[in-house]
Amino acid sequence: MDLRQLRYFIALIEHRSFVRAADAMGITQPAFSRSIQGLEQDFGCQLVDRGSKDLRPTPEGQVVLQHALRLVQGASNLVREIDQMTKLDAGELHFGAGPAPATKLVPDALASFMRLYPRIHTHFEVNNWEVLGRRLAREEIEFFIADVRQFEADPNFQTRPLTPRYGRFFCRQGHPLLAKESLSTNDMFDYPLAATRLPAGIRKLLASYSGKADFQLSLECDHVPTLVQVVRQTDAIGIAQQETIAPLLERGELALLHWRNLPERMDSLAARCGIVTRTGYRLSPAARALIEVLVEMDAVEVAA
Repeated sequence: MDLRQLRYFIALIEHRSFVRAADAMGITQPAFSRSIQGLEQDFGCQLVDRGSKDLRPTPEGQVVLQHALRLVQGASNLVREIDQMTKLDAGELHFGAGPAPATKLVPDALASFMRLYPRIHTHFEVNNWEVLGRRLAREEIEFFIADVRQFEADPNFQTRPLTPRYGRFFCRQGHPLLAKESLSTNDMFDYPLAATRLPAGIRKLLASYSGKADFQLSLECDHVPTLVQVVRQTDAIGIAQQETIAPLLERGELALLHWRNLPERMDSLAARCGIVTRTGYRLSPAARALIEVLVEMDAVEVAA
């Protein structure tokens, strides 16, 4: 018994004719008949009632048909999954990204990737690093790009660093703080703060500049456009990577805030952006290809 014989048997039940089934499978009728007879000899019973006009399957044939359908479908699924693992002209890719890289780096990389591999079906999720970490652990995505500091010491994950992204504080034009000549972080905490999910270490370090142990965001939102729109319409102070708000800064719709007791570029406050994968997991060719595009695009954007 082999898959070829099972496919022939399925065709026979579908077409209810040796002649039509043989023609559909592209072989001669005698060869087709010998294959069905060989299958019956393997099982030691008749699989079709040759006395019936429509070649109905016998009870044994009905059981064989049910298993044959599952086996043939399983073989097709196996071939498709192996193709996804070894080829770049088919298959699916599931990955995730944090809100900041999803604003420019990932879209730019995806555009380049889709031009190179148009037949790959890509599923892309934007979320915070905590949710993406759980999704990766459950093998629902192959990798994600976000802040890696929560995963660097975890043996279950591997990280590949990209260029750090520096956060900037911004507000709407006409905000009361823009009228002051000098600002400190004490002024900042007089207003609502809006940002994507911040690691606890960053929150506590930022709070320490004003003598606080920690603080809570007034608005925590992983959808950057929504966060920006709220800041534009309120006195909230936003925290985001400059590349995500650059167009609005250039148009004068937002303004940057500068604190005298806080350096403009603090490595400890920067998002250590990188690519996170599972330890010991063999990435698909599509995932490896997209990661290389992301790395190349990251280098180009930094150089620019």
